[in-house]
Amino acid sequence: MTDKNYSLATSNINDNLQLYGLVTLRVIIGWHFLYEGIAKLLNPYWSSAAFLLDAKWIFSGVAKWMVASPHILGLVDNLNMWGLTLIGACLMLGLFGRHVSFAGMLLVLVYYLFTPSFWWLEYARPGEGSYLIVNKNLIEACALFVIYLFPTSKIIGLDRLLFKYNSED
Repeated sequence: MTDKNYSLATSNINDNLQLYGLVTLRVIIGWHFLYEGIAKLLNPYWSSAAFLLDAKWIFSGVAKWMVASPHILGLVDNLNMWGLTLIGACLMLGLFGRHVSFAGMLLVLVYYLFTPSFWWLEYARPGEGSYLIVNKNLIEACALFVIYLFPTSKIIGLDRLLFKYNSED
């Protein structure tokens, strides 16, 4: 995104209340990602295998293929643990805001696509509630899309300190 396009995006944040609302959204999603990543990193027995084996719908074959190979499963586990941790930390700190919000959105959409909350699919792991298509993963992905559209890290975040932006564009 060029500086001029960035100025257009941030000029849509009309007042401080909107800005603080978007920053709060960015930070709490970052906290969620960071916590999930660290919890997985600290648990020596954690693996994505159970989640993948529970996959239904169109990606169940891909999931079984990943679990069948210890090397692929190890890669998936590390990408998941470190991806959550790094995306979460960057969201909280306001570092590389647009990039990490997009990466987080993609990651959460992958979770959703592997285990969508369609009423005709039954999973071995009980869900957190009764959903009809929309679940927390889809909501979080949409929230990250809003953060991507209205970046705040260059106003409140480390991006402001690391990169110089001309506010007059």
